[in-house]
Amino acid sequence: MQNLKKLFYSALTCTFLLNLNIPANSTQKEVKVYSGRHYNTDRSVYKQFADETGIKVRLIEAAGISLIERLKREGKNSQADLILLVDAARITNAAKAGLLQRIESNSLENDVPTGLKDKNKEWYALTRRVRVMVANPKVVDVSKIRDYTDLADPSLKGKVCLRNRKSPYNQSLVANQIVNKGESLTKSWLSGMISNVSQPFFPGDISIIRAVSKKKCGVGIVNHYYVARMLAGVNGRRDALYAKRTSVITPNPAHVNISAGGLAKYATNKNEAIKLLEYLASPEGSKGLAAPTFEHPLKEVNQNPIVKDFGEFIPDKVTVEDLGLNNSLAIKLMKDSGWD
Repeated sequence: MQNLKKLFYSALTCTFLLNLNIPANSTQKEVKVYSGRHYNTDRSVYKQFADETGIKVRLIEAAGISLIERLKREGKNSQADLILLVDAARITNAAKAGLLQRIESNSLENDVPTGLKDKNKEWYALTRRVRVMVANPKVVDVSKIRDYTDLADPSLKGKVCLRNRKSPYNQSLVANQIVNKGESLTKSWLSGMISNVSQPFFPGDISIIRAVSKKKCGVGIVNHYYVARMLAGVNGRRDALYAKRTSVITPNPAHVNISAGGLAKYATNKNEAIKLLEYLASPEGSKGLAAPTFEHPLKEVNQNPIVKDFGEFIPDKVTVEDLGLNNSLAIKLMKDSGWD
């Protein structure tokens, strides 16, 4: 099994080297990226960076948990220079595990807003994601749902659908509520909301949107860009039709999550990695990552008409660091409430 894993990652590396036109024996400056982001459009941003700097990008993509486990396994032998992960808990856990190192960069400090970067300068946000509610107006009264806490209302008995407890997005949402409302009120919210869940927990946000559309439930919690991608036809005509039957409800203030990057502890191309991270966090780079994926850049709202139609949002005051610090407690409360 271990050999199979090595072959799998080796194949991934070779594939992306070929896609980026980097010979295996090249002596050109380069940066090796382990990325938990899985969007083909990111590669155009890497190409733009390479064209402007002459620094080539070697890319390995895998699920965030897989990347973190790989980094732990590789230790000092790791080839990673830059780590990109989605969700606050994953990037903060990578820092806690000693997988990242401190970065000294005025550009990153200036381009990344307060609350979206590590106080120890080990990671910086690159894009933002809003956790919204998606509802079917033929099943629930949309006018009575304004905040995440409304999903605990007894009137929604049997009408709530949720992604499973393993979802880092939901873990961060619960951590967010712990910071905003306190542990006691968060427990009460979880108890009420879980008692309203209509069926077994879903494996992903897209399946929740489909279920809401088909009236299998009335309201669920998802990341905003999943709905936008469906409406735009990225997933095909059928999913576009499903999404059109739903309404997006954005709480104000809203819980905002991130994708982020950090310098690998044993980076061999440290200067090149910092330059790439600076580029990705710059206004141009952040927009380049966020625009085609329907995420929000660091300092503005995605200007795509579909996303703008979801309405304005005001991020709450909870920092990414707060989300990471409360992740363990969030998981415990979710488990205790019966959130499988």
